[in-house]
Amino acid sequence: MTDVSLGMPQLPAPDYPAEVRSRLEADAAEVIARYPDSRSALLPLLHLVQSEEGHVTRTGMRFCAEMLDLTTAEVTAVATFYTMYRRKASGDYQVGVCTNTLCAVMGGDAIFEELQRHLELGNGETTEDGKVTLEHIECNAACDFAPVVMVNWEFFDNQTVDSAKRLVDDLRAGRTVTPTRGAPLCTFKETARILAGFPDPRPGAVEAGGSAGPASLTGLRLAKGEEAPGRVVSPRHGGAPQDETPPAHPSSHDAPQRTSASDPHHPSGPVAEEGE
Repeated sequence: MTDVSLGMPQLPAPDYPAEVRSRLEADAAEVIARYPDSRSALLPLLHLVQSEEGHVTRTGMRFCAEMLDLTTAEVTAVATFYTMYRRKASGDYQVGVCTNTLCAVMGGDAIFEELQRHLELGNGETTEDGKVTLEHIECNAACDFAPVVMVNWEFFDNQTVDSAKRLVDDLRAGRTVTPTRGAPLCTFKETARILAGFPDPRPGAVEAGGSAGPASLTGLRLAKGEEAPGRVVSPRHGGAPQDETPPAHPSSHDAPQRTSASDPHHPSGPVAEEGE
């Protein structure tokens, strides 16, 4: 019979150095004051401690627990539930390749496989220079622009294997990289602080934005009952816009349809009790 070692209990997490603790306490107090119930501030506080070290450490979770009068188990349960909180040291730039269905068939799988080979990384691993962490991620709600790569949550649309390789090479070399849409790029720690609710210092970041793609906008027009021809463009191949007339009879996928709950002329019948 093989012996099983139960190990020693884990020691309590160390505290932050006094200067760091003082600075974080001031920031945390500002965050907590925004909420009527202090425990509601847990998510932004986890972003705050992530902005300090680049990931959520045991020390960071201890800090959140003490500031919010929670147990470390309660904080850990939240920090381990959301993938936006990193549990180990990661790079300045989190490069996420969407491998969900549409992005995958449009080239996302090929991009992710080639970046793993190019960077010599597995999923969730970081380059030796600490610049890039590579991961595959689920849908970014940007299917019109598939395949999509995100860097610190900023969009890089209509990617190819070659453009994605240039992107990570530029990030590692310190060259300026501009997202397809949205705010200018910043480091992961800076992103975490912004997500904690502090002002975004990037020039033009607040004004920056991005629109849905032509397919989504066509769907919106159909949902509104509009039948004007849509303009469908292909940003990937640079083709000329083509006219496309929406179908005269939208399917259930194109527009909301009446149901027994919404149509007074066809009300639903009585609901039977369990066992009847």
